[in-house]
Amino acid sequence: MSKNKIFEEIKIQISSNEIVLFMKGTKNFPQCGFSAMVIDILQNMKSEFKDINVLADDALRQGIKKYSNWPTIPQLYINSQFIGGCDIVRELYKNGELSNIIKYSRN
Repeated sequence: MSKNKIFEEIKIQISSNEIVLFMKGTKNFPQCGFSAMVIDILQNMKSEFKDINVLADDALRQGIKKYSNWPTIPQLYINSQFIGGCDIVRELYKNGELSNIIKYSRN
């Protein structure tokens, strides 16, 4: 699949869903501790989110890294905006900013 096709698929997903987590595995079966940690945070916040398993498609796995210019998975998008990976999400959660980002996106 071409880079443009992958980028288009990514754009569709992040524009069609308020919260999107590109991750290894699924929300019901995470296959990476970092992905599991972000899932736990989102579930603790009672946030509905779309999970996308990058392990199911290597072109997507590489494409999301280029799209965001971020080298690691998981990657969280809220309201079509890239938030960050596990460490950033964890820090935003701890200091209360993630709650504000999610609340703001719902208004």
